[in-house]
Amino acid sequence: MIFNQLQEFRQTLYDHLGNARDALFDLMDAVLVSACTLSFVSLSQSPVFRRQWSSIYEALQDSHLPRSTVLKLMVSQIRTDEQPVLAGDSTRWNRPAAKSVKDRTLSGGGEAITVGHSYSSLAWIPESSGSWAIPLCHERITSFETPASRAAFQLKQVTRQLSVRPLAIYDRGYGTASFVNQTAAIEADLLLRLASNRCVYGSPPAYGGRGAPAKHGPKMKLNDPQTWSPPTESVEVDDPKLGRVRVMRWSGYHFRKSAQRPMEILRVEVLEPHQGKRRFAPLWLAWLGKTMPPLETLWLRYLRRFALEHWYRFAKQRLYWTHPQFSSPSAIERWSDLMPLLSWQLWLAREDCIDHPLPWQAPQDSLSPGRVAQAFASILAAIGTPASPPKPRGKSPGRAKGYRPAPRPRYPTVKKRVSKRKKSEQSLSPPKPTAA
Repeated sequence: MIFNQLQEFRQTLYDHLGNARDALFDLMDAVLVSACTLSFVSLSQSPVFRRQWSSIYEALQDSHLPRSTVLKLMVSQIRTDEQPVLAGDSTRWNRPAAKSVKDRTLSGGGEAITVGHSYSSLAWIPESSGSWAIPLCHERITSFETPASRAAFQLKQVTRQLSVRPLAIYDRGYGTASFVNQTAAIEADLLLRLASNRCVYGSPPAYGGRGAPAKHGPKMKLNDPQTWSPPTESVEVDDPKLGRVRVMRWSGYHFRKSAQRPMEILRVEVLEPHQGKRRFAPLWLAWLGKTMPPLETLWLRYLRRFALEHWYRFAKQRLYWTHPQFSSPSAIERWSDLMPLLSWQLWLAREDCIDHPLPWQAPQDSLSPGRVAQAFASILAAIGTPASPPKPRGKSPGRAKGYRPAPRPRYPTVKKRVSKRKKSEQSLSPPKPTAA
């Protein structure tokens, strides 16, 4: 029988769900077979959603998704014949007008300031090329957390379930001493991107016998070649997509606030780009782990992190993650918990799926997530669903005559404050000049 893995995954998932699992399965199937929807409630008009439109909200309000059990189910699908590659990052669900939603935070930086919720994701990258990223965790970052603390917690939960040591890749927002310290006890290799204005420090010199031993060695500014020491290793490779690439490595460097965790610093520079390709700025990476792979292949693994960016776009546009306008935080989180489960069903259906391109689409040998979703209606017709059909219970009496619900409470936007320096540090800083 075809789609054996998919059917086993769906049945096991159905057995572990609690209340409203039938409506929840109908909702997931409606998402997978709906190529276009105008609103969240429109999913109830899908032929595979066999219940009334109100059940689409009750399914998320009444259901309970055991995260630890579901995570164990997803991790058991990861191939361990080679080192698994994980990628982590965060994204935003902007809700600027939702004043009745709790715990909205501000987010800014290089972009415009927005109000909403931030979500941290950790995904398995199953292939060496392509756009597949299969999330294992997709959880909200509360106002009491930071992206680094939530990412470290997710990595710890996943590595506990894995039988082999994975390689976890993160963008430059995680290339900090704080994240390095929080992942010190986690059995995983790390490949972090560093901002080009970072400073790292070499190994301290030998103790001279007077005073406290030095913690840091010579300072290396990544954007100042005058501070660079001779590299430990340097290789040049011909990449078929980028051109001539040079990779340099410096050993024994660390952040100022994480002196106990030495790193390998890598600089990736495109020397001679292929004709028609633009020259990219040099890429700085930090590697922490046990046995470092060869430089010729290590930097290519970082490029696989961008598959997670493709999944974010896919989740928002095709899985309709940010379409609903829930006011209940529990419904928001339960809906977000379904995104990894939807992605895993597409991945498990990929091998046996037959491509059904539209007239204006070219056939694909290796199907993308969108192509599998495009053919999922025929897959569902073949394998069926473990969910039970609905049992009509008559018509609800509705609200009593004259009843007026109270207005929803409004919640302020949470503004995270930057920690101030200690007084001892402020006293050492030079005084500000006064006007004459």
